[in-house]
Amino acid sequence: MSRLPLARTVVLFFSLSIISSVAQAYTKNGFELDGASVPAREILSGGPPKDGIPAIDRPKFLAADRAGFLKEKDRVLGVALEGAAKAYPIKILDWHEIVNDSIGAQHFAVTYCPLCGTGVAFAADVGGKRLNFGVSGLLYNSDVLLYDRNTESLWSQIMAEAITGEFKGTKLQPIPLRHTTWGDWLKEHPDSLVLSTDTGYRRNYNRSPYGDYAQSRRLYFSVSNRAPAIYHPKEQVMGVEVNGQFKAYPFVELSKQGNGMFAEQFAGQTFNVHWNEDARSAYATDPDGNLLSTTIGFWFAWYTFYPETEVFKAPRN
Repeated sequence: MSRLPLARTVVLFFSLSIISSVAQAYTKNGFELDGASVPAREILSGGPPKDGIPAIDRPKFLAADRAGFLKEKDRVLGVALEGAAKAYPIKILDWHEIVNDSIGAQHFAVTYCPLCGTGVAFAADVGGKRLNFGVSGLLYNSDVLLYDRNTESLWSQIMAEAITGEFKGTKLQPIPLRHTTWGDWLKEHPDSLVLSTDTGYRRNYNRSPYGDYAQSRRLYFSVSNRAPAIYHPKEQVMGVEVNGQFKAYPFVELSKQGNGMFAEQFAGQTFNVHWNEDARSAYATDPDGNLLSTTIGFWFAWYTFYPETEVFKAPRN
């Protein structure tokens, strides 16, 4: 058997090593990142493997009067469709991040990213397919990347868009929801169902796996655009997108504005902003009173995706 000269052997070894490292760089948690619409190097592993944070695929619900595990001040994401209402406690979403669910004929995914504080619901019917979503274990700009089990495309939660795979460039249709307290939601929807802690998984839903993260100034992962220090990085904001333009409504500014509703004109549209100081809850409606899709999340998260954002400032007295 002929042997390669030593120099050629060394060159071949390093060439194969480079090819192997490049291949690994474009595959993380089993997902192919080649051709991603965002820089592949900025897609980071959050630690858990694919489905290491298990989505809830068969959610069980309780009547409101049986939800003894919830206190009035506990935070929930609330969805109201077709005359029915459901609440998804953040204390459960902290451990699962996605609930695949439906109300009537509407199938949707309720998603929550504990690192960004963002809760968003999306219609599950996309491009003629009914998608079922899981947690990839990957992050982009500290935000959870969902994946659909149909095509294994990766989806950015805040961008509401697929960044890899068959659906790359496709937008998800948001479903308006409320991010508020259980007590506030219950006042508006006394017949609401609530997601049960009987999830099929053993978790301590009375303990957050993220400790004091929401109060700390530090981020666990790098982001593309650092938010100006005019607000605490974890200051909650309501983010609004209108005709490709973006505006943030920091809760600290809304608190100065005071309880109630006020009209806003932005990017050629008029809408109403609602603020509830007691529930620390903001939402927006159109002139007919219909709930609009907004994003409640941390200031740093909204800014890193939309650094061109305008920022609402409460008028001075």
